[in-house]
Amino acid sequence: MTFHKNTRLSRRLVMSALVCGTLAQFAGCATTDSAPANLQTVASRDPQLGTFVKLTQQAGLGDLLTGAGPVTVFAPTDEAFRALPAATLDKLGKDPEALKAVLKHHAVAGATTRAALNADTTTVTTLAGTKLVLAKAGDFVTVDEALVTQADVTASNGVLHVIDRVLTPPKK
Repeated sequence: MTFHKNTRLSRRLVMSALVCGTLAQFAGCATTDSAPANLQTVASRDPQLGTFVKLTQQAGLGDLLTGAGPVTVFAPTDEAFRALPAATLDKLGKDPEALKAVLKHHAVAGATTRAALNADTTTVTTLAGTKLVLAKAGDFVTVDEALVTQADVTASNGVLHVIDRVLTPPKK
């Protein structure tokens, strides 16, 4: 009887060890990809940035999010795009150059983090050649009239900041 009991106990220990080893192996596999994703992947993973990602692709600016960088992107949420008048969004959808200009107005060369903003306000030049005013007050950061709702999302080729408004470039 004792032999049979010990055999069952031994089998359980062996099975437990096998299960633990297998789980550890799978856990190790899941963590081997330590390289950060690029801006395209980071933005695509965020469900509130679907419109931004779609419009970037539609405008042929995929290289903005996948290029070597570094680049800082101020990405408006889907809600921010919904707040635009429907006619404005429709017009941008039909005018690729205007869409590119608006989207490039949301990006600057280099990696700009919240911590890097030392002054109360900083003016930066966008990839569209326009200007944006970045302001910092305590933990709050604004980009022109937009509030940064999620700051410093790092990627392999830059930094992404989620904002609550679509920024419009100045009229030429």
